[in-house]
Amino acid sequence: MRYNEKELQALSRQPAELAAELGMRGPKKGSVVKRRLVKLVVNFLFYFRTDEAEPVGALLLERCIVAREEPSGFSISFMEDPERKYYFKCCSEEQCQEWMEALHQASYEFMRRSLIFYRNEIQKMTGKDPLEQFGISEEARFQLSSLKE
Repeated sequence: MRYNEKELQALSRQPAELAAELGMRGPKKGSVVKRRLVKLVVNFLFYFRTDEAEPVGALLLERCIVAREEPSGFSISFMEDPERKYYFKCCSEEQCQEWMEALHQASYEFMRRSLIFYRNEIQKMTGKDPLEQFGISEEARFQLSSLKE
């Protein structure tokens, strides 16, 4: 996926699905927990210094693993390098659970599986492919069908 800095900055200004000040520690050895404003926008997790408008960084939430680390903390790592973890500290266990659920649902893979599930459920109930009403081409329907496998 290609994107540039201006596109990311514009995306970071969009309304967030979830945003809060969290403790954050990067994957580098010896890094310390710092307060960051963390914003989930679509499938990007942006993090900002609490007094700045531009993000310090962003994580694309694809092929990632979100795991509970302590009662009120979680980590994000990526399948390509599972040892490289970003740690987040929440104010409560409830806030931690809310973040973990939101991060899980933000991934393309989750959305793709949901689309396929609901498409199949609607087709079972109505006997019709719900994508037909939107003029989806036969080729696009074939591609969606092949995603099931």
